[in-house]
Amino acid sequence: MNLQELYEKIDGDYSQALRVLRVEKLVDKHIRKYTKNGVVETLLEAGKTMDDKELFEAAHAVKGISANLGLTKIADAASEITEEFRPGNERRLSDEEVKKLLAQIEEMYIRVEKGLKDYENTLS
Repeated sequence: MNLQELYEKIDGDYSQALRVLRVEKLVDKHIRKYTKNGVVETLLEAGKTMDDKELFEAAHAVKGISANLGLTKIADAASEITEEFRPGNERRLSDEEVKKLLAQIEEMYIRVEKGLKDYENTLS
Protein backbone atom coordinates (compact mmCIF):
# COMPACT_ATOMS: atom_id res chain seq x y z
CA MET A 1 0.00 0.00 0.00
CA ASN A 2 1.34 3.42 -0.85
CA LEU A 3 0.52 6.73 0.82
CA GLN A 4 -2.21 7.67 -1.66
CA GLU A 5 -3.87 4.28 -1.16
CA LEU A 6 -3.76 4.84 2.60
CA TYR A 7 -5.54 8.16 2.15
CA GLU A 8 -8.22 6.48 0.03
CA LYS A 9 -8.68 3.83 2.70
CA ILE A 10 -9.05 6.36 5.52
CA ASP A 11 -11.24 8.71 3.46
CA GLY A 12 -8.67 11.49 3.61
CA ASP A 13 -7.65 14.13 1.09
CA TYR A 14 -4.08 13.31 0.10
CA SER A 15 -3.78 16.30 -2.21
CA GLN A 16 -4.70 18.67 0.64
CA ALA A 17 -2.10 17.12 2.93
CA LEU A 18 0.49 17.45 0.18
CA ARG A 19 -0.48 21.10 -0.43
CA VAL A 20 0.02 21.89 3.26
CA LEU A 21 3.14 19.82 3.97
CA ARG A 22 4.56 20.10 0.42
CA VAL A 23 6.66 16.91 0.53
CA GLU A 24 5.35 13.33 0.53
CA LYS A 25 7.97 12.34 3.09
CA LEU A 26 6.50 14.89 5.55
CA VAL A 27 2.95 13.70 4.88
CA ASP A 28 4.08 10.16 5.62
CA LYS A 29 5.92 11.21 8.77
CA HIS A 30 3.05 13.23 10.23
CA ILE A 31 0.16 10.94 9.30
CA ARG A 32 2.01 8.10 11.02
CA LYS A 33 2.25 10.23 14.20
CA TYR A 34 -1.44 11.19 14.11
CA THR A 35 -2.71 8.36 16.30
CA LYS A 36 0.23 8.68 18.68
CA ASN A 37 -0.19 12.37 19.57
CA GLY A 38 -3.25 11.89 21.80
CA VAL A 39 -5.27 14.89 20.61
CA VAL A 40 -8.31 12.91 19.52
CA GLU A 41 -8.27 10.92 22.76
CA THR A 42 -8.14 14.21 24.69
CA LEU A 43 -11.19 15.46 22.79
CA LEU A 44 -13.12 12.26 23.42
CA GLU A 45 -12.26 12.46 27.14
CA ALA A 46 -13.43 16.09 27.25
CA GLY A 47 -16.73 14.92 25.79
CA LYS A 48 -17.30 12.75 28.84
CA THR A 49 -17.31 15.77 31.16
CA MET A 50 -18.73 18.25 28.63
CA ASP A 51 -16.38 20.88 30.03
CA ASP A 52 -16.69 23.90 27.71
CA LYS A 53 -13.05 25.01 27.92
CA GLU A 54 -11.61 21.52 27.50
CA LEU A 55 -13.92 20.77 24.58
CA PHE A 56 -12.98 24.01 22.85
CA GLU A 57 -9.24 23.55 23.28
CA ALA A 58 -9.21 19.87 22.33
CA ALA A 59 -11.54 20.32 19.34
CA HIS A 60 -9.45 23.27 18.13
CA ALA A 61 -6.29 21.13 18.25
CA VAL A 62 -7.98 18.22 16.45
CA LYS A 63 -9.35 20.58 13.80
CA GLY A 64 -5.94 22.06 13.02
CA ILE A 65 -3.94 18.86 12.97
CA SER A 66 -6.59 16.97 11.01
CA ALA A 67 -7.00 19.74 8.43
CA ASN A 68 -3.24 19.92 7.88
CA LEU A 69 -3.15 16.17 7.28
CA GLY A 70 -6.09 16.16 4.88
CA LEU A 71 -8.42 14.41 7.32
CA THR A 72 -11.16 16.82 6.36
CA LYS A 73 -14.15 14.93 7.75
CA ILE A 74 -12.60 14.78 11.21
CA ALA A 75 -11.52 18.41 10.88
CA ASP A 76 -15.03 19.50 9.88
CA ALA A 77 -16.68 17.72 12.81
CA ALA A 78 -14.06 19.11 15.20
CA SER A 79 -14.64 22.57 13.74
CA GLU A 80 -18.34 22.35 14.62
CA ILE A 81 -17.41 21.52 18.21
CA THR A 82 -14.80 24.28 18.27
CA GLU A 83 -17.36 26.89 17.24
CA GLU A 84 -19.95 25.47 19.62
CA PHE A 85 -17.64 25.98 22.59
CA ARG A 86 -15.68 29.03 21.41
CA PRO A 87 -15.69 31.56 24.26
CA GLY A 88 -18.33 34.20 23.59
CA ASN A 89 -20.36 32.04 21.21
CA GLU A 90 -23.86 31.06 22.21
CA ARG A 91 -24.53 27.32 22.30
CA ARG A 92 -26.64 26.05 19.38
CA LEU A 93 -26.31 22.30 19.85
CA SER A 94 -27.61 20.14 22.66
CA ASP A 95 -25.20 17.98 24.62
CA GLU A 96 -26.62 14.97 22.78
CA GLU A 97 -25.84 16.55 19.40
CA VAL A 98 -22.29 17.29 20.55
CA LYS A 99 -21.91 13.70 21.73
CA LYS A 100 -23.14 12.52 18.33
CA LEU A 101 -20.39 14.59 16.65
CA LEU A 102 -17.86 13.11 19.06
CA ALA A 103 -19.06 9.60 18.20
CA GLN A 104 -18.61 10.40 14.50
CA ILE A 105 -15.08 11.64 15.18
CA GLU A 106 -14.31 8.48 17.13
CA GLU A 107 -15.63 6.29 14.30
CA MET A 108 -13.53 8.14 11.72
CA TYR A 109 -10.51 8.02 14.02
CA ILE A 110 -10.82 4.24 14.37
CA ARG A 111 -10.85 4.01 10.58
CA VAL A 112 -7.63 6.04 10.46
CA GLU A 113 -6.03 3.84 13.14
CA LYS A 114 -6.87 0.67 11.23
CA GLY A 115 -5.68 2.14 7.94
CA LEU A 116 -2.40 3.26 9.47
CA LYS A 117 -1.84 -0.16 11.00
CA ASP A 118 -2.36 -1.78 7.60
CA TYR A 119 -0.12 0.81 5.94
CA GLU A 120 2.70 0.33 8.44
CA ASN A 121 2.44 -3.45 8.08
CA THR A 122 3.08 -3.13 4.34
CA LEU A 123 6.23 -1.12 5.04
CA SER A 124 7.84 -3.70 7.29
